[in-house]
Amino acid sequence: MTHTADAIRHIRLSTATLPLSTPISDAKVFTGRQRPMTEVVFLFTEITTEQGHKGLGFSYSKRAGGPAQYAHAAEVAELAIGEDPNDIAKLNTKLLWAGASVGRSGVATQALASIDVALWDLKAKRAGLPLAKLLGAHRDSVRTYNTSGGFLNASIEEIKDRATASLADGIGGIKIKVGLPDSAEDLRRVAAIREHLGPDVPLMVDANQQWDRATALRMGRRLEEFDLVWIEEPLDAYDAEGHADLTRRLDTPIATGEMLASVGEHTRLIETRACNVIQPDAPRVGGITQFLKLAALADHAGLDLAPHFAMEIHLHLAAAYSREAWVEHFDWLDPLFNERLETRDGRMVVPDRPGLGVTLSDQARAWTTDSVGFGRH
Repeated sequence: MTHTADAIRHIRLSTATLPLSTPISDAKVFTGRQRPMTEVVFLFTEITTEQGHKGLGFSYSKRAGGPAQYAHAAEVAELAIGEDPNDIAKLNTKLLWAGASVGRSGVATQALASIDVALWDLKAKRAGLPLAKLLGAHRDSVRTYNTSGGFLNASIEEIKDRATASLADGIGGIKIKVGLPDSAEDLRRVAAIREHLGPDVPLMVDANQQWDRATALRMGRRLEEFDLVWIEEPLDAYDAEGHADLTRRLDTPIATGEMLASVGEHTRLIETRACNVIQPDAPRVGGITQFLKLAALADHAGLDLAPHFAMEIHLHLAAAYSREAWVEHFDWLDPLFNERLETRDGRMVVPDRPGLGVTLSDQARAWTTDSVGFGRH
């Protein structure tokens, strides 16, 4: 069969603000470093080609940064017009160089992530395959755990109720937030939830970077009795040495990586064996192209994988990882999309729809605060 070249005809960027029904607090709020989170800002990219193929991608920012992502993407997106959408790596490099003066991390790569994800969605749709199948899936479903019910603004009784509901909905594990200034209260909450769940339900905790090294080691030892799947972000995200020391000294696995914003930053975690479970976020590291580089390094190092947030993207990437992974279930994004991901028997099922398998809802359009187009409709 002769390949017929295609070209990107039109790109639409839009930014939308998703309001949260309840202000959300993790340990960073209780230590005074952040205010409660009330919204998430999204950057959506919609790509159309000369042959009529379409792709949808997104990135996001919690608290500050959303307008910066949108502004940077709007500066460089036009350079992709006329390019072959199949050449994703080439386009990723071209757009990175267009913004070389702001580097290859943070806002610069997060802005490009939305475009990159849209290109992968388009490519999988063109092939008539779910993205996981295009990448090469190892499994048709992935273990899933719930985070959105376990924030520190919720009481123990509320967390118990939400955990029970999550398990009834087919979710397999429960993660709760820790990292309060009062460590005794952290331990009380963990003990109560472990007792409620029983010994067999997977339970994780997340300190959101709020312990120093001495506290993390002390708490890690106290938490051993609860048979946790992992302790997440016990230290500052960039303290690779501290995380590596905990990984060596504790029986409970250490998980981290969600706050890092490039493959290069994750490489240090991998090379120093700073965790047992690596938690990259495709929108944060620059998209699926960059995530796949990172995943290959992590797999080679023997690390487990549990991508952060954005389950609509990460379900596919976790299914394509050679080791049994976890995917994080958040229901926050449900209003943005017309489709729902299925959970059953503790696992999230890879949809059989082509691409990511999601389309933007009317509500997402209604929450759009700005948009810009490039090329021809």
